[in-house]
Amino acid sequence: MLDSSTWRHVFKLDPAKALTDEQLDQVCTSGTDAIIVGGTDQITLDGVLDLLSHIRRFEVPVVLEVTNKDAISPGFDYYFIPLVLNATNKKWMMDVQHEAIKTFGPMINFDQVSAEGYCIMNPEAKAYKKAQCRLPDKEDVIAYAKMTEHVFHLPFFYLEYSGTYGDVELLKAIRPHLKETQLIYGGGIYTLADAEKMAAYADTVVVGNSLYTDFKQAIKTVQIKQIT
Repeated sequence: MLDSSTWRHVFKLDPAKALTDEQLDQVCTSGTDAIIVGGTDQITLDGVLDLLSHIRRFEVPVVLEVTNKDAISPGFDYYFIPLVLNATNKKWMMDVQHEAIKTFGPMINFDQVSAEGYCIMNPEAKAYKKAQCRLPDKEDVIAYAKMTEHVFHLPFFYLEYSGTYGDVELLKAIRPHLKETQLIYGGGIYTLADAEKMAAYADTVVVGNSLYTDFKQAIKTVQIKQIT
């Protein structure tokens, strides 16, 4: 069974983007609590398997965030299923997940599968546009967080700003409403200082895009584990 309760820092690797083998080694040995493999566009089975084969040389837990059923592979420790709460198209809340489980159900070990209540906050993000999201206000987001914990009983609520730095005050406002559900923040974290601000309220901070734009600064974000 997944025990992510101690995860403070997670790196997210996109199979459609490139790092050198040396950089991948540094990610895997950085001290991060886990690595998520996932993205929005051009996610292929070959890309997923290439990353998995490299990460598997190390002991760090590795998670596949399932966004394309054709790129699902065995060999990951866990599988995260995003449910996009602010999508206006039901497809991204339920239908694609239903299709994947219908197709792969006999092969799934459900002890390895967890759903994430996703709230995407950047209207310019590819994921926001793909899921045909609606931009929620503060009260909407808090209501989504409450639904995630008290209605759907999901283990994760993921506030995702997809490449832009989010609203610390919004994250602070969500914090008191989640007791059992793990609060995850992702988006726009390029420095250790960025990570520290969000880690003050989020249970887990995810660092992704900055690995591909300023690798040296991104690696330093792992130090929030020693500070917070």
